Amino acid sequence: MSLSGGHLDNKTTKGLQYIFGKILKGGMHGLCFSPYEEGQEPGSQITEAQIRRRMEIIQPYTKWIRSFSCTDGNEAIPRIAKEYGIKTLVGAWLGDDDEINKNEVAGLIKLANEGYVDIAAVGNEVMYRGDLSESKLLEFMKGVKGAIPNDIPMGYVDAYYEFTERPLIAEACDVILANCYPYWEGCSLEYSLLYMKDMFQQALKAGKGKKVIITETGWPSQGSGLHGALPSFENAMKYFINSQKWSQEDNIDMFYFSSFDESWKVGAEGDVGAYWGLWDKNENIKFVDKTSLVSRGKRLFKMV
Repeated sequence: MSLSGGHLDNKTTKGLQYIFGKILKGGMHGLCFSPYEEGQEPGSQITEAQIRRRMEIIQPYTKWIRSFSCTDGNEAIPRIAKEYGIKTLVGAWLGDDDEINKNEVAGLIKLANEGYVDIAAVGNEVMYRGDLSESKLLEFMKGVKGAIPNDIPMGYVDAYYEFTERPLIAEACDVILANCYPYWEGCSLEYSLLYMKDMFQQALKAGKGKKVIITETGWPSQGSGLHGALPSFENAMKYFINSQKWSQEDNIDMFYFSSFDESWKVGAEGDVGAYWGLWDKNENIKFVDKTSLVSRGKRLFKMV
């Protein structure tokens, strides 16, 4: 594979759609689960019905899902995922509200002890946002580690470079959970795969031999660009194809971001925030004709 994914440069949109569909049918390692319907946002109460409907849509195409919260109905996500034979990376969302943090951690511990958690994630980009002190985050991580079964790996999710800058956090993790976004660093699509590989290597070095999982990566299908990073229908497909091929060829555990478009994200990320999904906000697959995919609920690959 060329550093730029150049083998895709001469492909028509239809050709890209064919390759995208073929890779999707072959199955992904992991997918970030987007539960929020139009008009909802974090803090909204989500229902089991909407979780189950979306789980049925993505179930044929992924071995794992990643959830981000253990409150407001999100606690049902890992339980429902298990019903569909999907493994779970379950996150407790930590922020600057101590009461919410305690509820999130309690929810994660409960789910883990009930057998619904395969990997436990204590916090997501808390250091990046500056919501907690490093010592407070480490306290939460230690508390979760001591309260869940020993065979469940525990980690913390943040941008890859945070683990280099915060060795105590890297040391506290059983597994390094790294978000890798060439797009958000203004990298052009041409060099995005090479850049993500470098991000991964930095996380590996910071982890000193610990397993590294890419917990988020993706490319928006429309919206305003960032320096050399340009959102487009074709670029989103190219990034998906390149990242999934690398994941498969080099055995990289990767959670693609994201499953469904979510309009609420424009508040935090600008207009591109609403367009990271493989499915749109109305739950239609974006990049291929859904009739070209198999019927819902049928496995497309052997689970391992």
